[in-house]
Parts: sequence; structure tokens; C-alpha cells
Amino acid sequence: MSTTTAKGKNAWKDGALKKSIEKVKPHLPQVVTSSDVEVDYLYTPEDLEGFDYDGKLGYPGSYPFTRGVQPTMYRGRLWTMRQYAGMADAYKTNQRYLYLLEKGQTGLSVAFDLPTQMGLDSDDPRSLGEVGKVGVAVDSIDDMRILFNQIPLDKVSTSMTINATAGILLAMYIVVAGEQGVSPDKLRGTVQNDILKEYCARGNYIYPVAPSMRLTCDLIEYTSKEVPSWNPISISGYHIREAGSSAAQEIAFTMANAGAYVEAMTKRGIPVDEFAPRLSFFFNAHNNLLEEVAKFRAARRLWARLMKEQFKASDPKSMHLRFHTQTAGSTLTSQQPLNNVVRVTIQALAAALGGTQSLHTNSYDEALCLPTEEAVTVALRTQQVIGYESGAADTIDPLAGSYYVEKMTDEIEAAAVKIMDEVKRAGGAVKAIEDGFVQRCIHESAYRYQKEIEKGQKTIVGVNKFHVEEKEKFHILSIDPQVEKDQVSRLKAFREKRDNARVQAHLDGIKEKSRGDANMVPLFIEAVKDGATVGEISNALRSLWGEYSDRVQ
Repeated sequence: MSTTTAKGKNAWKDGALKKSIEKVKPHLPQVVTSSDVEVDYLYTPEDLEGFDYDGKLGYPGSYPFTRGVQPTMYRGRLWTMRQYAGMADAYKTNQRYLYLLEKGQTGLSVAFDLPTQMGLDSDDPRSLGEVGKVGVAVDSIDDMRILFNQIPLDKVSTSMTINATAGILLAMYIVVAGEQGVSPDKLRGTVQNDILKEYCARGNYIYPVAPSMRLTCDLIEYTSKEVPSWNPISISGYHIREAGSSAAQEIAFTMANAGAYVEAMTKRGIPVDEFAPRLSFFFNAHNNLLEEVAKFRAARRLWARLMKEQFKASDPKSMHLRFHTQTAGSTLTSQQPLNNVVRVTIQALAAALGGTQSLHTNSYDEALCLPTEEAVTVALRTQQVIGYESGAADTIDPLAGSYYVEKMTDEIEAAAVKIMDEVKRAGGAVKAIEDGFVQRCIHESAYRYQKEIEKGQKTIVGVNKFHVEEKEKFHILSIDPQVEKDQVSRLKAFREKRDNARVQAHLDGIKEKSRGDANMVPLFIEAVKDGATVGEISNALRSLWGEYSDRVQ
């Protein structure tokens, strides 16, 4: 920075700025981002003194990948527009998928209902009242066949948000693809399979941490060899942010969890460059546009350095932070729901400017119900307008060089590194989660955020400011209770027509193999092919491993 620039900024601070502040001082609050980064009035070259362009930015497709993982980014191909959908049963969800594909969606994303996520069949007493409510019910291979009816699995990329039962659901997907004549090496997509974030933020776990980590690594190992174009894990900061974390905590805890998976895989004797190129990530996009852009850029740089320096990766693809983004469900309001269209647009723009590889935009009515067709169409059109009309995708990393964005990128990265160091001192990601350290950090952040809203320090339009009397009625999509009855009836009929002796033999084999160190995914594939259900396989493992009990107080 030149002496002239420094003198000019100091003169401005001591002159025009100081006089203006004195006039309106009571009305000029301190501005601090979610990551506790204080925002200055103005950013100049002084804030980037000694900035190392090659070391901190480089070029798209080149280390440290701050500016993107592909040399052409969106000039080559736009991000995948992947709307998350799952509702009621497989028939209704299949109809929604066909509708979205017709409207121009370029990737499918499956939302499973709570029983499926928890390894419970629809006729399990614990499933009562939850079947098909927050996603699609998938009990058996028949449900998976119906779900992807008329959808060629060699032509679409499919994402499945499933964790504790990820191996079982992917096994079903592989079998259905095979029935279509599609071999595993032709399949493209992602299975979330990130069990650590379930313990610290979401709660949809089944088994204790150690066997759960084994299943996660089994799937990573299996797909790296047999389903090479598949992303076997989507290491998720999204749910960490939804639980109330800051932007810096989101990427810090995500990176800590990612490091734990890499360590677990290398302990199996698998070289890092054999599996790391297919690791993927999942982040949240919140309302602070520039903080979010800086967060995505900081995350890319942080991952590249972690893989190169700590894990000694040599393949550049192992250092690529490829990530999916979803707009923030926690920011949607039931008050004045059309305001959510604006929120989602800002968040989606942040993801695009930050270089996401795929994107889901929430529907404006999701604070009220499952998305209606009208609302989900608006959400998809939001992405299309940004991608094809806004110009945001015309050049790579368009905000690079902004004094503010570069400074914020540095500060979020530094804040994340500090948090990661705290996780290390707590014994690493797994130990920090088991001891409740990560959960407490997230809870404290969520509490601070809520207090700021209640005190009016943070404005939520239509909630704590700018109220209106609402007269407009919105169509609410609800799930007919008959869906659960029909699903249970189909499951009963399915069990009656299968060879139950063969199924039992598979379940016994799964129990036996789970006592050793065999990879469980091939066993799941053979079991579901012969009709074993999600709940039956999960219960076979429960009988040996038990269930996890959250000890955090």
C-alpha cells in the first residue's frame, strides 16, 4: 500500500467520517458478522498490506483453489440445479421428480422420511405418525424401483440425503440401476453419509460412534473401487449452521469432521489420493451475502492446505473442495412468506458468487408446509434467473480483489483455524463430539443469535420489525394419513411374496460379518436384492452394536 493511500484514509477517518459519526453517533451501532468479525466502515489497500496473490488466491483450477476448483468454472458449465424433494410415498415423489425434470432441473435430490433415516420400517411402532412426513418412505427395493420409475439412472445425477442407513439405501439404488441395465461405473451422484454431523447437530444417528464410522468408511472404500464416479460422502456444514453455528464454526467443524474421515480411511491402509478426489461437501448459504461468499472462498483454501500439508495429498483433485449448497431453511419465516423469495435469492446469489458446484434453493412456503408445485417452481426459476440472466456466472470469482471480500476471507479462515485448533486440543473431532464440546459451541452461538433477535439488535423483516396484518391465504400442502396405511399394506404384501428364508440367511450373515472387519456394502446389496428391508438390516446391526445415547448435558 502506498503512503499516499494510508494518508488519504487516515485523513478521511479523522475528518469527514469523524464529523459524520459525531452527528448521528447513537444511531451507528457496531457491525459484527456471525463469525465475530467486526466490519469496518471502509476497506482500502491498507487492509491487504503485504497481500500474497499467488499464495492466497492463485488461479481457478490451481492451488490453493480460492478462486474455484475448475479453470473455466461456470463459463464451462453452470452449477447443477438440484432441488431437494421427497414426500409421502415413492409414487408421489416420483411424480414430483418427473415434474422437476420437465421444468429444467438438472439433478435429483432425495429427501427420505424420518423412519427411513432412523432405520425403521414403516410398520415399526416407532414410525407411527411419521411415515412420509418429512420425505419419502423407502422400506424395500420395490419402493426404490417406484421412486426412479421412468428415470434413466445413467442420465441423471442423484443426491441422497441419508446418513445412518446410507449404505443400505445406496445398495438399493445400485440394484435398481442394474435392473435398468446401468452398471455401477455409470452412476453419478452423492450420498450424504456424514454421520459425525448427526451427533453434533442433527440427531439422526442409530449406532454408537465407532461402528457408525465403520459403515461410513465402508461405503467410501466400496464406491472408490466399484462406483468410481459417485461421491461417497457429503461432509456437511449445512446442518451445523442450521443448528445455530456461525459461518466460521460451520467450516471449522466441517473441516474437523472431514479430517477425521480422512484419518480413518488412511488407517485402513488406503492411500489418500485413492479416495480423497471423490470427497464432497455440503454448505449453507445465509443472508449476509458477502460474509457467505468469503466463507466459501476461505473453505476452499483451507481444505486445499489441510490436504496438502497435513495429509500429504499429491493429486490436485484431492485438494478440490467440491461442494453443494442449500439456502438456509432456518432463515425462512412463516410471517410474510413471500419475503422468503428475496432471502432465497440473496442466498443463492452468494452460493453462485462463491463458486458452488450444485445448488438447492428452498421454497418460500417451507416454513409452513412441504413445498407446493408453485413454490418449488419459483425456487428453481430463481436459480435459472441467476444463472442465465444476472451475469453473475459470466466471469470467475467476480468479487476477488474486493478489499472487503479478501479481508473477510482471511478473517473467516483465521477464525476457523482457531476453532479447529480448539477441537484438536479437545482430542479431535470424534472425542470433541462424544464429550459435547462441539455441541456446546453450537448451542452457545444459537443462543446469542436468538437473543440478538429478541433484543432487536438483529432485524428479521416481518418478524421483529416491519409487521403487517396478513390477509393473503397460502395453499398448504399436507400429507394424507392414508399414505401411511397404504405404505404399511404394501410392505406387508412385499414380505409375503419374497423368500423369507433367504432374507433371514442374509440377516444372519450381516450379523456374523459385522463382528469382524468385512466391508458391509456388498452384503447390503445382496440382502436388498432378495428383499431385506431397511428396518430389518438396521435391526440386525442394532442387535449387536446397540444404539447411541447422547450424553451431552
